[in-house]
Amino acid sequence: MALDTARDMSLSRKAMKAELLDAETELRLAYAWRDDRCEESLHRLITAYMRLAISMASKFKRYGAPMNDLIQEAGLGLMKAADKFDPDRGVRFSTYAVWWIKASIQDYVMRNWSMVRTGSTSSQKSLFFNMRRVQARLERESAAAGETLDRHQLRQMISTEIGVPLHDVEMMEGRLSGSDYSLNATQSTEDEGREWIDALEDDSEQAAETVEHQHDTEQLRAWLLQAMNDLNDRERFIVRERKLRDQPRTLESLGQELSLSKERVRQLEAAAFGKMRKSLENQSREVHHFLM
Repeated sequence: MALDTARDMSLSRKAMKAELLDAETELRLAYAWRDDRCEESLHRLITAYMRLAISMASKFKRYGAPMNDLIQEAGLGLMKAADKFDPDRGVRFSTYAVWWIKASIQDYVMRNWSMVRTGSTSSQKSLFFNMRRVQARLERESAAAGETLDRHQLRQMISTEIGVPLHDVEMMEGRLSGSDYSLNATQSTEDEGREWIDALEDDSEQAAETVEHQHDTEQLRAWLLQAMNDLNDRERFIVRERKLRDQPRTLESLGQELSLSKERVRQLEAAAFGKMRKSLENQSREVHHFLM
């Protein structure tokens, strides 16, 4: 923690000593980076406005994120702004960079505020960063007027004030009022209490299902072996070469080996499959009759 604080102070001091750019110099550096990809110009532009990035990062400390991480995210936003800035629009770079810096920091805060993703839509982002402030103001104003707002009225007013759907307000209220808990935490205060993870349903295959699946697989294998045994040698050879090899052989190659036409091999293959189908049907009927 001490090292992080010292690093933050060092970054802040370095940023405060950076040059202040006038509009003309700023424009020249922006053109040099956009048109010539001059890295020295980019470095000067970024360094000059790093104090702005640090200042904006400090406003988000209340969300619990490490200041050093916030500064890094602010710096990334500043770099994105420099890369996308169009000096022909006649806008100061600092004005343009504010949006990118703020967006980068807000995205980082929302990603790391909870293990459960809070959301990234503009509506959810607006609620996340403004709902508590707006709610507090509305409650103060109603108290000053001698009125009492119930939860539904308050949500409705927040929805109207921020300009977001009511269901988004209800969702965000639940997310902000809760906190993350470890699944390895015990359900009671006792040392030997069951952990919450033990209460989750196990969606893996159960023992009974495993045994049943293994039995069905062995039964099917036995039926297939019997069906293969009902074929003559040539039919078994064709089925094995056509269906049981990693790289099945073509009708033409089998015809050449057996001295048969490709069409004749196809007919033998179809006949073999017909015999196997009939054998499997007979065996399944026998099992069904036995079980009945």
